[in-house]
Amino acid sequence: MSDPVIVTSALPYANGPIHFGHIVGAYLPADVYVRFRRMRGDDVHFVCGTDEHGVAITLKAEREGIAYPRYVDHWHGEILRTLTRFGIEFDVFSGTAAHRNEHHAPLAQQFFTDLLRNGWLSEREEEQYYSETQQRFLPDRYIEGTCYLCGFEKARGDECPKCGKFLESKRLLEPRSTLDGSRPVLRSSKHWYLDLGRARDEWLRAWFEGKHGQWKPNVENFVLGDLAELRERPITRDLPWGVPVPLPGTEGKVLYVWFDAPIGYLSISKQHFAKRGQPERFEALWRNPRTKLFHFIGKDNITFHSVIFPAMLHGTGRGWILPENVPANEFFNFEGRKFNTSSGWFVPEESVAEDPTDVLRWALCSMMPETADSEWTWTEFQARVNGDLADNLGNFVTRTLRFVEKFFEGRVPPAAGQPRANELAMHANAERAVREVDASLAEFRFRKAIAAILAFGGECNRYFDAEEPWALVKRDGGRAVAAQVMHCCCRMIDVLAVLIAPVMPTTARLLRTALGREAVPLDFASVLPHGFPTAGLAGAPLTAVFPKFTDEKGQAKTALFRKIQDERIAAERARLAKLAAGASDSAPPPAHPPAPTPRAGEAVAPTIEFETFAAVDLRAGTIVAAERHPKADRLLVLRVELGFEQRTIVAGIAASYAPEELLGRRVLAVANLAPRALRGIESQGMLLAGDDRDGKPRLLTPDAGTPDGTRIR
Repeated sequence: MSDPVIVTSALPYANGPIHFGHIVGAYLPADVYVRFRRMRGDDVHFVCGTDEHGVAITLKAEREGIAYPRYVDHWHGEILRTLTRFGIEFDVFSGTAAHRNEHHAPLAQQFFTDLLRNGWLSEREEEQYYSETQQRFLPDRYIEGTCYLCGFEKARGDECPKCGKFLESKRLLEPRSTLDGSRPVLRSSKHWYLDLGRARDEWLRAWFEGKHGQWKPNVENFVLGDLAELRERPITRDLPWGVPVPLPGTEGKVLYVWFDAPIGYLSISKQHFAKRGQPERFEALWRNPRTKLFHFIGKDNITFHSVIFPAMLHGTGRGWILPENVPANEFFNFEGRKFNTSSGWFVPEESVAEDPTDVLRWALCSMMPETADSEWTWTEFQARVNGDLADNLGNFVTRTLRFVEKFFEGRVPPAAGQPRANELAMHANAERAVREVDASLAEFRFRKAIAAILAFGGECNRYFDAEEPWALVKRDGGRAVAAQVMHCCCRMIDVLAVLIAPVMPTTARLLRTALGREAVPLDFASVLPHGFPTAGLAGAPLTAVFPKFTDEKGQAKTALFRKIQDERIAAERARLAKLAAGASDSAPPPAHPPAPTPRAGEAVAPTIEFETFAAVDLRAGTIVAAERHPKADRLLVLRVELGFEQRTIVAGIAASYAPEELLGRRVLAVANLAPRALRGIESQGMLLAGDDRDGKPRLLTPDAGTPDGTRIR
């Protein structure tokens, strides 16, 4: 029996909506991983909920005149609705507020008293601003004044929105309370600090170094930087909303939100098992040294989950398990900028309302910022839907099932006799694809898994084309061979259903239904190494289960995946251009600024004859593998699918792309260039690219509807 698994996603802050950047950063990868582990047969507990304390919540709730519980209830509901829209299925989704989770405050207070008893906390007096009119201490965000660095008159107590610098509230000029405009005074207040430096020196550094090579390199590097600067950190503050400090004489003091929030993973889990009448299951998971704990988070949460929370768990002395891995993602942007819901720079709900959840999940997984920042662009989204789904996977599935409907009365034909060489080759391709997807998902390399699925889809399409079943059925004695081909193709659709299930669960179930195999579990054991049984396949629904829609001409159609029209992308780009044009001078530049004029000395090349240009064989392709060149920092070694074969191409684009960003990316390649060794590795072609404003190379991409191998003329 495998070890039990706990998977958490960062608790979203109940202070506003979540957007695509949040989804792709912490929630979608966790959901895909959980589905994958369950397909392996693992016992997985998937936990999340809203983070419902902190000064940002109290400040906004007070400004809006809403009671704190009612305020967080609103955003709890909105956040859960968005997560559900993306098919994120937690075992439990609760929160940290007392009215939602009665277990949270007692457990967080237990953490505090344990750490205090075990000598990990110290107390000290410090001066902070106090409102005499409101009779309360004021956190930094409740203070406004003139920035002592740039002179901006409406700087916050923690940060200046004009110069972007972090500030000390006590150094602000002309400080005033945001509650009533009165001038606060400095008063002494007692607070407690967690000794992170001591934890680092006694055990934390050694524990983390024991993870070397197991965690993502971006996470490792981030934590190494944190460890060098660890010191005491305050875990309490004066605030009217939060978990009260469990000591006499501490009225009005609560645990800092960063301290109590991660404890929410445990308290929400405890609440879940208590409601199910299995209270013993909670400690059997969270104190079991065999349990593997995985935190899925964004880059901005690495410190809390890789350094601070382990220090808290260990410091209690209660044997709580420590993280097995923290597969944090980098930042996910939108059309060249950070997502910003207040300014309108995000993907509006109505813009993707008609897109199936699985389509959005696939597109986001293919763009995931696994080890480097990435971004959502509308053209990339169109390429993923039209190229990956419609022209690759959807094309193979659709023409196979429609062929069976037309020539075999809608019944998947049984295998006749021993498989031929081509069928054996496809079975080997399927086995390889299953191994690659399994290994990639186990290592949190979701984009690599996507690339492996696409490569397998390409092999399936090439098998269909090479066999020419449309010609076989017209020949004497060819129908039996065509039946063998269709059986193999349906077998590959069954494998595809398993491969895509963690990313596109609804589509995977639909494919199994189309084949009459909806009762067969979607797991890796159901496809390999077993054969493809024909029982139950007679009269399968086939394309009858495909989604139905009305096309632009008003005609009823069915399609596994519906293509995105250019007009829709143009409209979205126009909306963004209008938004960018109306931005203030201090706003970031437009996502796609006008092309610069040629740099000095960048003259047009000498005129050539048409025949010279025509001699260059340009092909559309897809990058299916990428790694850094072992002997050159600026070079990447790529494996490019060209439709008719795969090529190794060495490209000098490491300054612009991390290898993980390139998996599944469409490219234009020179296919008839003489091979050339670049630092010891033979390059069998060249990719087309242009320089951006900073002089860094950016790859050129073919239209989404251009299949791999198509010659560009």
